[in-house]
Amino acid sequence: MRVLLIGANGYIGRFVADRLLADPAVQLTALGRGDDADVRFDLATGSPGALTRFLDAVHPGVVINCAGATRGGARELTRHNTVAVATICEALRRSGCGARLVQIGCGSEYGPSQPGSSTAEDAVPRPGGPYGVSKLAATELVLGSGLDAVVLRVFSPVGPGTPAGSPLGRLAEAMRRAMQSGDGELKLGGLGAQRDFIDVRDVARAVHAASLSAAQGVINIGSGRAVRLRDAAGILARVAGYGGALNELDGLPHPGPVHAAHTAHATHLRATIGHPRAESDHHPTVASPAAFPYPDGCGAWQQADVRTARDRLGWRPRINLEESLADIWMEAACRI
Repeated sequence: MRVLLIGANGYIGRFVADRLLADPAVQLTALGRGDDADVRFDLATGSPGALTRFLDAVHPGVVINCAGATRGGARELTRHNTVAVATICEALRRSGCGARLVQIGCGSEYGPSQPGSSTAEDAVPRPGGPYGVSKLAATELVLGSGLDAVVLRVFSPVGPGTPAGSPLGRLAEAMRRAMQSGDGELKLGGLGAQRDFIDVRDVARAVHAASLSAAQGVINIGSGRAVRLRDAAGILARVAGYGGALNELDGLPHPGPVHAAHTAHATHLRATIGHPRAESDHHPTVASPAAFPYPDGCGAWQQADVRTARDRLGWRPRINLEESLADIWMEAACRI
């Protein structure tokens, strides 16, 4: 099976590439903007006609799109997440290769949901920010293209390679710095959000399964269980061996091996897990956490209904959150 993988150097794309390369039946070609891609092509600026000529030459049976942007303004997000997908769809329509398209979507397309609920694929999407809007627009382009296509809406991917700027990446970095400096107290904000964390290696398994299946439409990829970020912080502290106090700015102390203390300095901000550091972070006495600082526009709660992935892809998550967090910590610890 000839597979064209777009975005092989991205966070998810790297693991998808590893998974496909381990399948002896797959002949893999990587297309991207980097020098290490088999073929260099910028989807945001390249023409559908140029991509069509390449598709006709390579004649893949499956095209997997893991490319996209998670940060930037609305214009940049639209270019890399929406315009790029429009280019892929148009090129596939023009091409004679007849390839199946596997598009990587995201849980942010749904937007905020009711606490305690599980979001199924038939939920009405209401993205809460430009990233989710740009990804939802891409999904609609794929679904309306008339192609043999499936969109995997991946919820909150974690595990090895987690970007340092992501909420769990920032949490691990804050803990690393505290341990490096011998700081017995770590003050964190933004731990109240609850998210459905799914290991990136399980995501790669789902992409592989989707490329081999006949499933179409939208399929959620998540663990099916929402976890509060403060609970993830407690797990990370345990696997890291951090015995200091964890003080929260947006909730109650976390029980267990990390002992939170409410002190007169509890209003001071040491690290906000959710947004990159802003100018106000240098003045902790005046900083205050946002109501929902988790930066995906999904509010306080998100949990996937993953029954469709089980039924149509034969896929279930295998890697638990503790293993994912241990891998995140291992990478952070190597920077000490």
